[in-house]
Order: sequence, then structure tokens, then C-alpha cells
Amino acid sequence: MSEAHPDFRLRLAAERAARLRVRAAASALAARARAQRPPRTPLRVRLGWALVEVGLRLVQRRAVPLRSRTV
Repeated sequence: MSEAHPDFRLRLAAERAARLRVRAAASALAARARAQRPPRTPLRVRLGWALVEVGLRLVQRRAVPLRSRTV
């Protein structure tokens, strides 16, 4: 591998550092935005409780209780 010009390596390092600083700033901005809104209940939990509610409504609609078979 041939020796690269030192200025070239410095320029590449400076560009990479600048890109990393931009990404860090964007990440910090997004984290601040997430911290400002109230925490949300995960979708899986909300869906589970919605299914429980639907099940309870279906059970309440049944006016006649289920009869067990006697042998």
C-alpha cells in the first residue's frame, strides 16, 4: 500500500468527525423531543386491553347463562 498524503488523511478524519457531530446533534434533538411528550403505552398493551374489553362486552350481552350438560 502506498503512503497517502498526510493532508488527505487529515481531511478524511475531519469530514468523518463533522458527520459524527451532525448525527450526535440530530440524536440529541430527537431525544429532547421524545422527553417532552408524555410516555405512551405500548401498542401491544393497548391492543390486549381492547380485546379484554370486547370480550367482557360479549359476555355481558349473553342474557341466558350457559347450561352444563348433566349425564
